[in-house]
Amino acid sequence: MILTVTLNTALDLTYRVPRLDVHGSHQVREVVQRPGGKGLNVARVLAALGHRTVVTGFAGGLTGSELRELLARERNIEDELVTTAGSTRRTVGVVDESGGGSTQFNEPGPHISPEEWSAFQEVYARLLENGGSSGSGDGGAPEAVALCGSLPPGVPVGAYAQLTKEAHAAGVPVVLDTSGEPLRRGLAARPDLVKPNAEELAGITGTAEPLHAARAAQRRGARSVAASLGPEGMLLVTPDGMWQAGPPRSLTGNPTGAGDSAVAGLLAGLVEGVPWPEMLARAVALSAATVRAPTAGEFDEGLHADLLSQVTVEESSEPAPG
Repeated sequence: MILTVTLNTALDLTYRVPRLDVHGSHQVREVVQRPGGKGLNVARVLAALGHRTVVTGFAGGLTGSELRELLARERNIEDELVTTAGSTRRTVGVVDESGGGSTQFNEPGPHISPEEWSAFQEVYARLLENGGSSGSGDGGAPEAVALCGSLPPGVPVGAYAQLTKEAHAAGVPVVLDTSGEPLRRGLAARPDLVKPNAEELAGITGTAEPLHAARAAQRRGARSVAASLGPEGMLLVTPDGMWQAGPPRSLTGNPTGAGDSAVAGLLAGLVEGVPWPEMLARAVALSAATVRAPTAGEFDEGLHADLLSQVTVEESSEPAPG
């Protein structure tokens, strides 16, 4: 079982329009509604890959109820979300079919009270010990934990560092996918793998060159770093070596959730014990296949299989100081 933590869940709405014009009126061609937030997107991709997943975090209000109703329809995903008094946020993604890009609107999350944070901590500790309450799986600790996304108001900025330490105390490896100060503080707890994009990595290290920045993140505590390079693919820096991989061709579509699919690929490889280069190839192929899917948390399975056979992984060398 893999445990994903989404402290700032969202009800994701995706609108598709023939063409997006700023300040214009639009006829929406299609509306898709899904449970969202980075960790829930990761969980859906993992479930599609055949991994049992437990999700925890927060959900509340009418939007939270809708999110949980949709989540209940998903296979291989167990709901261990903690109910809050405040309403779960919504995110709206507008896909421009003429150019293939998307525009994202993210509401702030609800304020989490000290009592709600304590309730979550109790659930998290239980899940680290027994892996959920459904009775499926082996009933033991998770094979890995993914800590994903932004922190809602009221949650301590050092929350991910604390949750990483608790997972490690239970013998569970941690993948951390966040940004800003939560990432900066999380590094000190020595997560097994972090997955920032190049901009996020530069923001916490002050270094623009991705490999130098990844090395700086390692010095701050990360054991391994998978840096997303956008359309160019991903750089993976580990204690065992460094590799870079990119998709075999450029793909247009909706990039929302592509990074979450990459996290799912990394997690699946981690728990399956595959070599680092293969793990990287899986992540890149899943990320690219997600661009062609209608919503985050999904991927084009046929395209994924095709891309995976064509992804080239190259060993990287240390760039010269500059």
